[in-house]
Amino acid sequence: MSRSLNSPSTRILGALVAGLVLGVALAAWSPAAVPGVAAVAQPIGTAWLNALQMTVIPLVFSLLVTGIAATAEAARSGAVAARGIAVILTIMVASAVSAAILTPLFLDFAPMPAESATALRGALADVAPAGPVPPLGDFMASMVPSNVFAAASNGAFLSLILFGLLFAFALTRIDQAARETLTAVFGAIRDTMLVMIGWIIWIAPVGVFALALTVAAKTGTAAVGALLHYIVTVSSVGVAVSLLALPLAVWGGRVALGRFLRETSPALAVAFSTQSSLASMPAMLKATEAMGVPVATSGVVLPLCVAMLRATGPAMNLAVAIYVAGWFGVPLTFATLSAATFVAVLTSLGSVSLPGQISFVGAISPIAVTLGVPLAPLGLLVAVETIPDIFRTVGNVVFDMAVTLTVAARSDPAELTAADALLSDAPQP
Repeated sequence: MSRSLNSPSTRILGALVAGLVLGVALAAWSPAAVPGVAAVAQPIGTAWLNALQMTVIPLVFSLLVTGIAATAEAARSGAVAARGIAVILTIMVASAVSAAILTPLFLDFAPMPAESATALRGALADVAPAGPVPPLGDFMASMVPSNVFAAASNGAFLSLILFGLLFAFALTRIDQAARETLTAVFGAIRDTMLVMIGWIIWIAPVGVFALALTVAAKTGTAAVGALLHYIVTVSSVGVAVSLLALPLAVWGGRVALGRFLRETSPALAVAFSTQSSLASMPAMLKATEAMGVPVATSGVVLPLCVAMLRATGPAMNLAVAIYVAGWFGVPLTFATLSAATFVAVLTSLGSVSLPGQISFVGAISPIAVTLGVPLAPLGLLVAVETIPDIFRTVGNVVFDMAVTLTVAARSDPAELTAADALLSDAPQP
């Protein structure tokens, strides 16, 4: 949807700018007042951040269960839908792996200025330092929870996600009536959490203003430079991953690169201006039809992509967590980075079609906890998500069209007709 002056993104970004400007001015002109202002503002920001975090565990678990149930249901719709899901899952895994490789390289090439990192760590002094990295054996053993309720209360997201994954797959194997009932229960929990998060996002300008004011008052202009560096780094990862859609369209979809770029440009323009894959669907349908995909085919595959595929999600979500790890000096091991890559794929699969601020917190928090990264910085970073979200959406849309071309080029016409008939009667994700 279009971003109006009253949209949550605009209000949150405005609160961030106001907090930064006032904090920088306070640090420059009245440094003696900084402790008093921080003593009032910091608890307000922390309380808002805690309110946001309290919804994450039930939201992530319910999204995981309902997301896998919807995926399994779509896969039963026929060979074309199953082939599309296989391509989608492959892309999301490749997206996360790309971020695990690219983000540390980008940070090595252009690291956050040391003075900014030090100043911001000092401003967030209440953030608990990361503990020592456990040995590989201990880490692997801790992935399997002995008590799932204890794992939830301790914020052990990796254990909780592993249990949720097994639970969701087991759910697909039980009696249909019981499966539908239990899925409806978790769907209701998901919707309830989304309503609660909507309320919390509504008051986000207050929390973000308080956090920004506190950080800027303690660090001066270092906070501004650090946020700009963050935006460029994470957006660069999204752009790099989005470029992988081009060889997929050329080799998988059997279309010339120039033609693909020319026909998709109107849909990409809509994605850039609206930051919505759903709003871009009419333009995507027109673009794929112009490249020779029958409407019956694109009408099956494109909605599936819009519902399930967030090609840039795993990459950019993991990039955020890795960025914060570098910010706070959290060491990254092969085991923790592999686990975080796995979590990034699952949480992105579950967080499809959610508003940017909600998916940001719900998808990144489990990744951050898996890496041993503090969650407090997310309260600031969510305020600038509007800019990286543009690159998220454009990347998702270009991959939606590349996948549609690939599935159409690799499918038999008889399969496409059967899939269209089956999906017309199947519940939509």
